[in-house]
Amino acid sequence: MTEKSDFGTFGRFEETPVDQMPANMKAAYDFTMKLRGLVPGPHKIWLANPKLSQTIVPTGAYYQTQSTLTKAEIEIATNLINSHWSAAYSNYEHEMIAEKMGGLPPKKVEAMIAGLPTSFDDPRQQVVYELVSALIASRVVPKGLYRRAKELLGDAGIVDVTVLLGWFTGVSLTLMAFDVPSNAVGLKQ
Repeated sequence: MTEKSDFGTFGRFEETPVDQMPANMKAAYDFTMKLRGLVPGPHKIWLANPKLSQTIVPTGAYYQTQSTLTKAEIEIATNLINSHWSAAYSNYEHEMIAEKMGGLPPKKVEAMIAGLPTSFDDPRQQVVYELVSALIASRVVPKGLYRRAKELLGDAGIVDVTVLLGWFTGVSLTLMAFDVPSNAVGLKQ
């Protein structure tokens, strides 16, 4: 008896080609394309649950265009939470994104992914780094750190950081559940 491989088109996940998608999945695909311009990483998998996909896609799109955080700040938080979950695909992707689109120095990105300490000259970037580090280490956010974060980011910025951590926890866990390798490409569609 031969055992069926767990490998699909995107890790263990077997994508449905666009021309074979049921109507509700195609609607979720089109919605993602409209908001994101592509169907990246975990979005490929979330299409398996079209209703859920259409509710979470706007959150990711928000961070692309409307967040109170800069791209560098987003990538600091993203790389720290991805590192925390050890999700191969999201670590691989966001290491490159942090350097190319976030403008972060490679050595600082590498330190975050490896769980090594680093620091940032920009006070906002530093407070994002410290706030995220405290939150993912399951530590209480000290009053002084909270006050600095509030002063530099405001309440809206703190909310952006915390929801981003939740978002990328969902991203990482999805990718881990489907064992998506670091360099997966999936179907071209």
